[in-house]
Amino acid sequence: MTSLRAQIAADPLVRIAPLLEVRKLRVAVAVAWGFLALGSAVGLAAVAAWLIARASQMPPVLELSVATVAVRTFGIGRGVARYLERLASHDVALRGMTSLRARLYENLAEGPGVALAQVRRGDLLARVGTDVDDVGDVVVRAVIPAGVAACVSLLAVGIVGVFLPSAGVILLLCLLLAGGLAPWLSARAAAITEERSSTARAEMAARTVELLENAGPAQVDGSLEPRMRGLARTDRDLTAAADEGARTAAVAAALQTIAVGLAVVGALALGIPAVAAGTLAPVELAVVVLTPLAAFEGVGLLPAAAVQVRRSRKAASRLLELLDETEEARPSESRSVTEATDSTDSTDEGVRTTALVAGWDGHPVVTADLTLAPGRTVGLVGPSGVGKSTLLATLAGLIPPVDGTVGVDGLDLAGRHPEVLMVAEDGHVFATTILENLRVARGDVTEADAHAVLDRVGLTEWVDALPRGLDTLLGPDGATVSGGERRRLLIARALLSPARYLLVDEPAEHLDPATADALLRVLVDESHRGDRGIVVATHRLTGLEQADEVIALRADPTGPAYVAARGTQAAVAASNADYAWALAQESAR
Repeated sequence: MTSLRAQIAADPLVRIAPLLEVRKLRVAVAVAWGFLALGSAVGLAAVAAWLIARASQMPPVLELSVATVAVRTFGIGRGVARYLERLASHDVALRGMTSLRARLYENLAEGPGVALAQVRRGDLLARVGTDVDDVGDVVVRAVIPAGVAACVSLLAVGIVGVFLPSAGVILLLCLLLAGGLAPWLSARAAAITEERSSTARAEMAARTVELLENAGPAQVDGSLEPRMRGLARTDRDLTAAADEGARTAAVAAALQTIAVGLAVVGALALGIPAVAAGTLAPVELAVVVLTPLAAFEGVGLLPAAAVQVRRSRKAASRLLELLDETEEARPSESRSVTEATDSTDSTDEGVRTTALVAGWDGHPVVTADLTLAPGRTVGLVGPSGVGKSTLLATLAGLIPPVDGTVGVDGLDLAGRHPEVLMVAEDGHVFATTILENLRVARGDVTEADAHAVLDRVGLTEWVDALPRGLDTLLGPDGATVSGGERRRLLIARALLSPARYLLVDEPAEHLDPATADALLRVLVDESHRGDRGIVVATHRLTGLEQADEVIALRADPTGPAYVAARGTQAAVAASNADYAWALAQESAR
């Protein structure tokens, strides 16, 4: 018993069910409307059978009036109850999906970035989209149909059993056959299919997104055709997986028809002798024989319900992979960020590291310590691949340190901090207007705020030239803007955010030298206003002359990269020949 409870508790659907926040009363209401809908169908079959059989005996019309009204009532009631059941069940499912998706977004936003970094964008889209829908569908397509089928089956068995108990037993056995064995076979077929198709579906989503986003570059570098062939192979894998489970699914479908036939034949086999013996009226025989035809409508939904449970369980396990990783590394709740801020002395303000080693999956990439206080700008420079982005991601709490600590405002906090914002090279640009993209940073941004910040980053002429200005729609992930415009738009969004510490990765990328230097100076000026600290990781050196500190990183073939020189730009240039040479080359252009 303990082992069974442990297995149930470990089931992905059981674990994720509380996140749907489904209210039992709402489910009960949906089941009740479903029971009334299918119960009306059973009642309609029973009353109609009695009415036809009794009418054939040509009784007085008044004897048939109640049955006639009942037939109309059940016919109308079935449609109305079905409509209300759909409203109630979908309300439950959609509320559950909303709650689950909100919790998932919250965890992804507040948790570490490791979970996101290890998932391809298309696969992530499939998880927060299709997988959440599949988990929510378990309520409307499995739980509610199962409850309705159980209630309607008991009703049908009760009706038949009142007239002929032995026929009621036969009907019960046939309903168990159709409602037990057929769903089990369907679930088995789904298991065969899902085992292969879940991976193929994720691969299909990932490949499709990559093709849509990189069709142009892929055409240029000649990789479009191989990617299309890979997509075609994935599609064939999906088809093969569906075909593999089709045979078992066909047997499950056949069992439904066989069970109905057995119930009707069994009722006839038991009913005819009962009529001959005088224990069952001929009119009642029609009810006993025809009622089972409607009784199987409820259990007919159970094979699909079993398949949905299987699909939802697989989706739940994929979602839990993300949720578990983010939950484990979220900041401790013993002291809230608000409490920490209130109890922190102003002298502890800033981002400070101690013996920090940054890297991925426990593998050290770079070791460096820095202090970032409000009003300071720190330039982080070094060759490509030296670990600048990795160091920023660690400071932002997106990935955990390999060793050492990162403190924010005097506290060592795991995971992300609301006062620290990283502006990544591949930051997402949403497929909406320019203004709404800026409002991602702060929801109350006005048009005046937007124009002011866009002017600071040098995008005023670009926006003024657009046909709809701030209301111009941008393509998916900024596909309709140039690389330089994208970078400046991301910087503008960061400047509008309430974060006190900005970690900016390669702000000068895709920009001409003059524009790049101007943008770097904007960031330096932003920090020198006194209320923000900014770290800028960049290959561009000439814009850092006013930075409070420049940290030059150097790669080490035998270990992680390290700090080769630090200080003001003049001090670093005086002590580091490589930096002085690179600065001179930029200045001469």
